[in-house]
Amino acid sequence: MCNLTCPCGKNDYAVCCEPFHLGQKTAQNAEELMRSRYSAFAKHNIDYLVQTTALGQQPHLDVPAIRQWSLQNKWQKLEVIQHVAQVNKHHALVEFKAYYHDGIKDQEHHESSYFVFHQNQWYFLDPTLTFMPSMKHPCICGSGKKYKHCCASFL
Repeated sequence: MCNLTCPCGKNDYAVCCEPFHLGQKTAQNAEELMRSRYSAFAKHNIDYLVQTTALGQQPHLDVPAIRQWSLQNKWQKLEVIQHVAQVNKHHALVEFKAYYHDGIKDQEHHESSYFVFHQNQWYFLDPTLTFMPSMKHPCICGSGKKYKHCCASFL
């Protein structure tokens, strides 16, 4: 019987999300990245969460708030509802539910997240950031395209 110790619930942590967290492996699709990010929240690996967010968004992340949210909750379970591997040529969608206990009661975080594939790597597009470039500026993902022609429709 397999020991399902990985927070994402898919496999043993050593062969599941740990190789991503240690930089030994990169996600092959958006679902793998999302699962590894959930596990990073559960393991309080904030550096990984920052590194896997779209390049142009990384400087605008509230790292102390992310750390606090990671630490103040007991992460219980991840449920992937759907993975749309190709919304368009460079974007994917993962709908999921993250279950956690906030110290008072059980909570459920239901989200549909978009991801972008850039320079052979998947990145999370964070819709919670208040920083957004103008439509004519370079895209936040680093593609070199104008924001309006790349990630704008996903945020």
